[in-house]
Amino acid sequence: MITKKAMLASAALLLLGGWSLTQAAGQGALPEPRPVDASEALPALDPAIKGKADALFADAGDVGETRALLVLQDGELVYERYGQGFDRNSKLISWSMAKSITAVLTGFLVADGQLSLDGPAPVAAWQRSGDPRGAITLRHLLHMSSGLEHVETGDPVWKGDTVDMLFGGGAGDMAGFAEAKPAAAKPDEIFNYSSATSVILADIVADTLTPSDNPEARRDAMLDFMRGRLTEPLGMTSLTPEFDARGTMIGGSVMHATARDYAKFGEFLRNHGVVDGQRLLPETWMRFMLTPSQDDAGYGGHIWLNRRRPPGSDAALWPDRGPNDLFACIGHQGQYIIVSPSQRVTIVRLGITRDDEFPALRRHLADLTAAL
Repeated sequence: MITKKAMLASAALLLLGGWSLTQAAGQGALPEPRPVDASEALPALDPAIKGKADALFADAGDVGETRALLVLQDGELVYERYGQGFDRNSKLISWSMAKSITAVLTGFLVADGQLSLDGPAPVAAWQRSGDPRGAITLRHLLHMSSGLEHVETGDPVWKGDTVDMLFGGGAGDMAGFAEAKPAAAKPDEIFNYSSATSVILADIVADTLTPSDNPEARRDAMLDFMRGRLTEPLGMTSLTPEFDARGTMIGGSVMHATARDYAKFGEFLRNHGVVDGQRLLPETWMRFMLTPSQDDAGYGGHIWLNRRRPPGSDAALWPDRGPNDLFACIGHQGQYIIVSPSQRVTIVRLGITRDDEFPALRRHLADLTAAL
C-alpha cells in the first residue's frame, strides 16, 4: 500500500529533479540531442563577454546544469546556447517565473477596471463577517504579504504546503486549498513567499473572466485571455500553462515555453509594457510591479528587485554589484529572466541548480551582467 507520505516524497523528488506535472504523468519527454551552440550565426560578441557566458556551461562548473542561455542587447539576440538535448524549440519549465506572468495578467484586468488593486480581494471564502482575511487586497497578494498561513518549503521538502498543493491533497482544487488557509498575521505585517498565493491570483483572474464553474470553460477563458492580451501580441506562442482539475491555472510555478519566448517576456517588461510601439500594459502597473514592497525591499509586485533584502533573508540577485533598476523573474532551480533597463539588456538562463550552487550561479550571472 502506498502511503500519502510516500506519494508526497516521490512528488518532492520530481520537484527537485526539475520535472513538470505533465512529464511526471508520462505525457512529455526530453528532446533528442541537438547542436548546443547557436551563437556562431549571431553577430560577433566581445570574447570576454562570451567567455563569461560560456562559463555557465563549463563541464567542471559549479552552477549545475545550464540548459539554455540567451543574451539580448537593445532587443537583438547576441548570444544563444543550449545544453545537450535542448535547442531553441525546446519548451522548458518556468517554475516561479510564472508568478510574474500571473502578475501581468492581473494587471490587465486592473487596467480594464474589472479588478481593484486596493479593494478587498474577491475570494468568496473570505467574505464572512468577522473573517480577518476579508481585509486582504490584490496588492497584499502580489507583495506576498497577505498574512495567510503558508510553508513554501518544508523540512523535509514534502512537508511543505507547496508540495501538498501541487501533488498531494490540494492538487484537485489548488485555489481552494490555498484560500482555506487561515490568517497567521495581519496583511502587510510580514513577507511570506508563497506559490499558493499566485494560484489564488490565477483563481481570481479566472473568476473575473467567466462565471462558469466548469473546468473546461475556466481553462478556455484563461487561455483565450492569455492569447489575446499576452502571447499573440508578444509572439510568445510556445507559452503553455498547466491547470488543476477545477480548471484553475497553476499561476505560481508550472508554465512551459522556449527560451526565446521567455526572452520576449523579459523584453516586454524591459520596455515597460510596450511592444512594437503599442502599449499593452499601463505604465502605472509597471511602476507598481517594480516598486519595493513594504515588507521586503527585494520584492515588488510578484517580481524580484536588485535591492537589499531584510537581515536573514536569502539573496535573490546582486544589489552590491548590479544596477539599481535591474530586476528578474526567478524560478526554482535557477530559472532566470534578468532585465537591466539601464544597460538595455535581457538575459534568460534555464537549467537545474542545487541550493548549494546558487551563490556561484548568482556570481556568474552578476559577472555576465557587469560585462555587458
